[in-house]
Amino acid sequence: MSTTEVYTPAERRSRGLGGWMRDAEAWLDDRGKFAWVAVMVAGFIVFWPIGLALLAYMIWSKRMFSKSCTTSRRHDRSEAMYQGARMAMRPSGNAAFDAYKTETLRRLEDEQRAFEDFLGRLREAKDKAEFDAFMEDRARRARTAGESDASTDTPPATA
Repeated sequence: MSTTEVYTPAERRSRGLGGWMRDAEAWLDDRGKFAWVAVMVAGFIVFWPIGLALLAYMIWSKRMFSKSCTTSRRHDRSEAMYQGARMAMRPSGNAAFDAYKTETLRRLEDEQRAFEDFLGRLREAKDKAEFDAFMEDRARRARTAGESDASTDTPPATA
């Protein structure tokens, strides 16, 4: 269940306090262990039994000692993505669709390769332009430094 779902007032009443608490728990889980600790400290400040109850819940639910509150959710998501990618590569049984899918994937790979080549050429052109500008600036500074040295090194003409 997503924490961003919008409920009508009647749905909120039917869900009761447990629904609100599940939403709050999911919201805190999405923000990690720091959010749980912050709420627990705020509970101790407001009314110490609230903080104590939150501490007990965090220990009981193993949120206090896990690496992250969302570890299992992240694992589930990555597992689902892996399964989805594996399912996408399996043949569907429809020869026409499989041929279309293969051709589309090949075309997309070719477009990606062409775009990466374009980006490489673009970077090379930018680097060359910057290097040429640097060399031109360096040569200009060397000429002006050489001209100023030449004007100070020539002895005054005697008449």
